Amino acid sequence: MKDQIRYGDDYRFIPAFSFKSGELLEVTTDVSCYVDQIVNVVLIEANDQLVIVDTGMPKSSEKLISLIESRHNKGIKLAAILLTHGHFDHVGTVVDIVDKWNVPVFAHETELPYLTGKLDYPEPDSSVEGGFVAKISRFFPNEAINLGEKVEALPTTGQVPFLDEFTWVHTPGHTLGHVSYFRKRDGLLLAGDAFVTLRQDSLYQVVTQKGEVSGPPRYFTTDWDSSYDSVKRLANLKPSIAITGHGPPIKETELTEGLRHLVDHYQDVAVPDNGRYSH
Repeated sequence: MKDQIRYGDDYRFIPAFSFKSGELLEVTTDVSCYVDQIVNVVLIEANDQLVIVDTGMPKSSEKLISLIESRHNKGIKLAAILLTHGHFDHVGTVVDIVDKWNVPVFAHETELPYLTGKLDYPEPDSSVEGGFVAKISRFFPNEAINLGEKVEALPTTGQVPFLDEFTWVHTPGHTLGHVSYFRKRDGLLLAGDAFVTLRQDSLYQVVTQKGEVSGPPRYFTTDWDSSYDSVKRLANLKPSIAITGHGPPIKETELTEGLRHLVDHYQDVAVPDNGRYSH
């Protein structure tokens, strides 16, 4: 299978870490959040099956595979991988996991060209104003991975394979086919990078994981109008708990007020004043 599926040619280990790296946090009784260096991987247990949302950083599969194996030892088998989008820090171990367990991967239909080797993502925009992480983003991978027939489009009905209680929401802006996942029962939102809970361009916040509701990572966001619409769409769901692609899980009043502030002041707090995609 390794001959058929592959990472982008520019995929390599990225030496970026936070104080929370390696932590596994139980968010609800059936949902956990694992911090892989600077990005969150979500593990969901349902009906003795495990579904993971996004797969973390390149060259970091050992710990995540160990977490999956620990679930297998309890009789909870990996059933599928869901992607919010295909940027390098969200698909960094997907080939390793698919190669080991031969499970399907699901993503939005418009994201599939970036996951099947047909289109590379736009290069990161290191010209956006912001912190140190934004400035070094030009070194981040942007080439397409190729999952071949192992990746499938999410059902057009909004249903989520293997997770009956969840629906998916198209939240473009950060990428064309970005999606978020929502469970109405407890208001759990898996937002990916539609918004995040730290300033991802700030080295201090990335390292400390100091939380605040923020817009998507500036250096990889290409359509700010669509991004704003997506944030409003998610705020209208009135989530009670949010796990985003970067930063700590956030809930209740802090989440509600943070989203309201983000929506009301999006141009000022999220959109960069300069940059390739900001005008």
